[in-house]
Amino acid sequence: MEIVIVPGPEDTGVVVADVIAAAVHGGARTLGLATGSSPLTAYAELARRCAAGQVSFTGMQAFLLDEYVGLPADHPQAYARFIRDRLVRHVDLDPARVHGPDGTAPDVLAEALRYDAAIAAAGPIDVQVLGIGVNGHIGFNEPSSSLRSRTRIKTLTARTRQDNARFFGSIDEVPHHVITQGLGTICEAGHLVLTASGSRKAAAVAAAVEGPLTASCPASVLQWHSHATVVVDEAAAAHLRDADFYRYVLEHKIGDQGY
Repeated sequence: MEIVIVPGPEDTGVVVADVIAAAVHGGARTLGLATGSSPLTAYAELARRCAAGQVSFTGMQAFLLDEYVGLPADHPQAYARFIRDRLVRHVDLDPARVHGPDGTAPDVLAEALRYDAAIAAAGPIDVQVLGIGVNGHIGFNEPSSSLRSRTRIKTLTARTRQDNARFFGSIDEVPHHVITQGLGTICEAGHLVLTASGSRKAAAVAAAVEGPLTASCPASVLQWHSHATVVVDEAAAAHLRDADFYRYVLEHKIGDQGY
């Protein structure tokens, strides 16, 4: 695992965009896309580069991490709409090749299985973008999630619903359930790139990077992955015990080592 510490949120976006652009130029064909506030600066930077002709997503496909149960794809808070509004409409990625689970499927249990199979058939995902919740969740794998879990229905914790209530009219409007890629599904991607900014994420970042590998902090599963990059700003890195070493490693990379 490589830890990249940069000054602020805009800088995290530049580094994540660097990782994705390098993967695309190297032949990557499938992206895994996270929602939430963490990857927004990266998506804005990718849109800028695409408009400048520096990167192209033509012919690629993408898979979303998760979706709320019960929200149609055009709902203002649906993750399908989030990705469409914040990334897809600003780059040359074919909307028909951007896939997500259907939160309104008549049988959401079967839909979770269908989506997991679709990822496997198209995969492996080359680069999977991840955010992290204040309780250490990635995707919507809440604490206690099996480290080998597959795409499935999860019940959101009260804390996660409260954190997400700012996007809705009230907490009562936040769904209780989601379809999410499991930790086992996520870990089948070739490169995991987790990004976080702000002091609210500092404890979760430290637990994921330097704590034990445990289902109590689902993001700690990145420690088990062969190619994981964690990109955080100084505020989110505030609780990292070995931050000086991570900075030293970044400063002393060899040639075109990349991330």
